[in-house]
Amino acid sequence: MPELLEVKIWGDMACFTRPEMKVERVSYEVMTPSAARGILESIFWKPEFQWQIKEIWVLNPIRHFSILRNEITSRQSIKAAAAKGGNYYADAGKNRAQRHTLALKNVAYVIRARQKLAQHTKDPLVKYKEQFLRRINKGQYFHHPYLGCREFSACFGPLDGSEKPISFSDDLGLLLFDMVYKPHPKGKIKFLKHDGKDPELIKGETHPVFFQAKLVNGILKVPDELYNKGGHA
Repeated sequence: MPELLEVKIWGDMACFTRPEMKVERVSYEVMTPSAARGILESIFWKPEFQWQIKEIWVLNPIRHFSILRNEITSRQSIKAAAAKGGNYYADAGKNRAQRHTLALKNVAYVIRARQKLAQHTKDPLVKYKEQFLRRINKGQYFHHPYLGCREFSACFGPLDGSEKPISFSDDLGLLLFDMVYKPHPKGKIKFLKHDGKDPELIKGETHPVFFQAKLVNGILKVPDELYNKGGHA
């Protein structure tokens, strides 16, 4: 079994949005495995391996705070702007809406994960382990990691031995594990052509996977069967 790698993550604010909330953003009580994977991939990613999250330690007490912000209701896109003669931005005065966010404050976590080599990988696992540890110690990343929402930036670093999970246990209910990708049944990318329209690219489909999560003495453990069943590809 590959050795578990560890990294400490912290920040002033975080929001791991519950997908069942359609209008207002409401955060889970803890970081989701998919958010943890995204943080690790922002620090170090290669197609030769995949990150598998095993444990998430909650280091600070779980505290919420609320934000009320003005946002626009229209989705911005180049295609829609081109249809309007190049006006790339909607009229904020006509598309303004106030949205509430229930987020987390002063968060800190320890992510414990392993690297699973892909079938085509020829180099040993220790190579990628050492590369990851060097990047952690130097503070290097591909893009700046964030805590659920891009405006909530995250800091990271190696553990110093003082990290202890909080003494709190709770049944978290259904927690988002990850978005699972299913390739096209024919095993290849398919183009569907429509009369007078651009071809539609069909790559496959994605769907969310949830699991019954429990926080035991400040530690969230991700079941192995979620990965054994192909929960993340």
